[in-house]
Amino acid sequence: MAKQQKAKDESKVINDLIFRELIKRGYSLEGNTRIWNIADSKLWYLTPEQAQAFLDLEDSKDYQKEIIQKEIDLIKEKMEDIMKMIGNDPVNIIDLGCGDGKKVVIFLEKLKDRARVRYCPIDISSYMVEKAISRIGKLGIGEVVQFQWNISDFENMTNITSLLRQSHFKKNFILLLGNTLGNFEINELLYGIRGAMKDGDVLLIGNGLDNRKPKEILKSYNTKEINHFWIQVLLQLGFEKKDIKFGSRFINSRVEVYYTILKEHVINFQGKEIIFNKGDQILTGVSYKYDKYDFRSFLNMYFAEVNMVTSEDKSYGLAICKK
Repeated sequence: MAKQQKAKDESKVINDLIFRELIKRGYSLEGNTRIWNIADSKLWYLTPEQAQAFLDLEDSKDYQKEIIQKEIDLIKEKMEDIMKMIGNDPVNIIDLGCGDGKKVVIFLEKLKDRARVRYCPIDISSYMVEKAISRIGKLGIGEVVQFQWNISDFENMTNITSLLRQSHFKKNFILLLGNTLGNFEINELLYGIRGAMKDGDVLLIGNGLDNRKPKEILKSYNTKEINHFWIQVLLQLGFEKKDIKFGSRFINSRVEVYYTILKEHVINFQGKEIIFNKGDQILTGVSYKYDKYDFRSFLNMYFAEVNMVTSEDKSYGLAICKK
């Protein structure tokens, strides 16, 4: 009975998907330090609590200043170019990693008087999709698509775009904003998105850049909100906040968010055991920052037309890409 109760208690604490990723990936050694890498965006939004933690992060002062506002300023600067590339025909706005939908409002307001608009939020989190649908639905601008592909990763892009090209809506305007691209392998994601586009479709990308100033880059990552967001992954492995220490670093053109184990921690789950030693590090998040020239080179590989602009401090880039 005691063993049954223990197993029942563990099942409440340990997230099966995160645990399986740990088992599958194991650890690597850097000197004498064991590094467990579970920095996969699919693990960041498994629960409503995780999704809400990200929305809280987006609303934080530092994140607003270092990412959101820079992106908005660049969008406003290039808005006429964006509208020109979209044209006046009916258009689907496909919002990849939609969050709560606030990023798309600026485009809906601009397009409402010049083109028929259909909004399609895509996110791996049902919590996010529901928030976006509710927000945009209240605006009363165009149609809001609600179908099985709303809750999806980006591997289904071809299915999504083909289903949306119905009736008068033949053109797609795809949003990949908020540093989302930096969470993925760039060639794999761009290849998949381009393959789902037709001639005339437009992709708008907003992503952080490597301006060779690590202190500036890390400023928006060394915050309590970032910690609150990424610690959720480890809390689902039974860790307690007092037994792990938050850290971030900029290395190999990417920000790494990690936690250092302060005391031995043992996970027994589904007949398997993982032992974390004091001093081990668990990598929970990465965000790639490309040099602006390298970033443009990647984009030129996949798109016939690329219009790019950077923030004044060269830490953020916005690219309008047309197939």
